[in-house]
Amino acid sequence: MKELLDIHIYTPEGVVFQGKAVSAKFPGAKGSFAVLPQHAPIISLLTAGKIVCQQEEQPSVEISIKGGFVEVKKNVISACVEV
Repeated sequence: MKELLDIHIYTPEGVVFQGKAVSAKFPGAKGSFAVLPQHAPIISLLTAGKIVCQQEEQPSVEISIKGGFVEVKKNVISACVEV
């Protein structure tokens, strides 16, 4: 069974995306970075750009953001962003 990331992306107004993905890319403050299953724990500041969540057997989800932060821990990604 393939491992997936459990992704939760929130804004002050509510949930923007909640679901499973095989990978995710983020516009980090020190450069873009990708997250795959079993990624080391991390907390990062996000800058303006796009979050891209590559879902299994579905089109990728792209979310344009102005900034925010993200936490990765045990295949769970939680992001609080401004859109």
